[in-house]
Amino acid sequence: MCIDNDIYKEIRPYNDNEVKGAIKRLIDDRDFINAILKYRFPHASGMFGWLLIPLIKRFLVKKWSNVASVKDVQDYVAKYMRATIAHSCDGVTTTGLNKLDPNKAYLFVSNHRDIAMDPAMVNWCLFNENFNTVRIAIGDNLLKKPCATELMRLNKSFIVKRSSKGPRELMKSLGLLSSYISHSLMTGNNIWIAQKEGRAKDGNDKTDPAILKMFFMEGRKQKLPFSEFMSGLNIVPVSISYENDPCDLAKAQELYQKETTGTYEKSEFEDIESIVQGIVGQKRRIHISFGDVITDAPETPDELAAIIDKQITENYHLFPSNYIAAEIESDQVTAEEEQLFAQKLADQPQGVQAILRRMYALPAQKKQTLAE
Repeated sequence: MCIDNDIYKEIRPYNDNEVKGAIKRLIDDRDFINAILKYRFPHASGMFGWLLIPLIKRFLVKKWSNVASVKDVQDYVAKYMRATIAHSCDGVTTTGLNKLDPNKAYLFVSNHRDIAMDPAMVNWCLFNENFNTVRIAIGDNLLKKPCATELMRLNKSFIVKRSSKGPRELMKSLGLLSSYISHSLMTGNNIWIAQKEGRAKDGNDKTDPAILKMFFMEGRKQKLPFSEFMSGLNIVPVSISYENDPCDLAKAQELYQKETTGTYEKSEFEDIESIVQGIVGQKRRIHISFGDVITDAPETPDELAAIIDKQITENYHLFPSNYIAAEIESDQVTAEEEQLFAQKLADQPQGVQAILRRMYALPAQKKQTLAE
C-alpha cells in the first residue's frame, strides 16, 4: 500500500507487502547470522561457526515461514517479550491506560532510560490492553548495519535522521519527520518518541523543546497557531520506571570519564551492547505510567515542555533504590534493600559511586521538590 505516493518510504516502517522481502534479506545477511551465532552459540561461533550457518538459515526459513504481515511480526515479538519479562524482571505494572481510548491515536512522549526496552514496555502495556501498538521513533545512529534497519522497520520503527549534513538537509529531514508523525496520527496510528535525543543517563528526565518544535513544523506549514496544532496531536506524557537499570554502571562510568577527562569515545558496537544488556539484564520491577492527554497546549514549546516534565515527574514510580539514593525516608526501604544498593556501589571509584547515587536519587528529589 502506498502512502501519499510513498514520500515517507525512506523513513517509514515496512508495510505488509514488504515483510516477506525484509525477512529474506535478514536471513541472507551475514552480520545478522553472525550475531545469532555470537549470542546464542558463543562457544561454537569461533573457528567452526561457519558449519552452523546453513542450519541457522534453514531453521529461520522454517520458523518465519508464516510471518507475512506487520501483525504477524508484532505477535512474534510479543512472544519474545513475554519470555524476556519472565527472565529479566520481577513484574510489570501500569497505570493510566484506563483514561485513554483504544480507538484514538496518541503521541506518547516518554522519558528515556533504555534504548530498546522503553518503547517495548509501552508496547507491551498497550498490546495487553488491546490498544494499537506504537510506531517507534529511532535514530539512524543505531542503524549502522543493514540488518539492524531491517529488524527495526519490521517492528514498526521509523527513522529519525540525526546524521543529516548541512542546515538545508536537516530542515528537510525534520520537516518530513514532522509530516510523517502527523500523518500517522491522522490515520489512527500511535507514535512513541523519547522526550529528548538520547537516554537520560544521569537520571534527569527533561523534555527538549526542540522535539516539540519539530512536531510543530507540520503545523507551521499549515499556518496553524502552535497551541491549536499541538492540542490536536493528543500528546500523552509517559513515565517509565525501572527498579534496577541494567546499564547503570556503564552509564555512570561514561559520565565519570567525561567529568574527569572531558571526552568519551564510544566503541564501535557499544550501542548494540547497550541494547542487549538492557534486554537481558535484571531490571527487578518495572512500572509504566500513562499521563493525561494534553488537550489544551500552551503557546510556546518551552511552556509545553514544562507541562510534559511535570507529568513525567509526578507519575514516576519510586522504588526503594530511589529513596535510598536520595536519603529520603520510606516504608519501602528495608535493611535488605539497603544492602542490595550498597552492593551496587561496592568496588567502584568514589566518582562513579556519586554518579550512580545521583542517577537513582534525581527522580525522588524532583518529585519531592514538585510536592513542596
